[in-house]
Amino acid sequence: MSRSQIKLPIVCLLIGAATGGSIACATAQGQPNMYNALQSLRNARAELYHATPNKGGHRERAISLVDQAIGETEAGIAYGGN
Repeated sequence: MSRSQIKLPIVCLLIGAATGGSIACATAQGQPNMYNALQSLRNARAELYHATPNKGGHRERAISLVDQAIGETEAGIAYGGN
């Protein structure tokens, strides 16, 4: 077994432990686009959360929709075998 074959599972375990799951290893398992989308959605949610809440309810609705998108993306990754 090569050194990189040993390191990858260890790195995935550490990232998974830090993020609360195995979703972080999607890029290592052939789903880099889904992983990147998930990271972008999480970043978008953080930006919306920190935005001023005087948006007539649109900010809250956007957060809810991004949460749904995060859930669907995680489900897609899981369905794809990760």
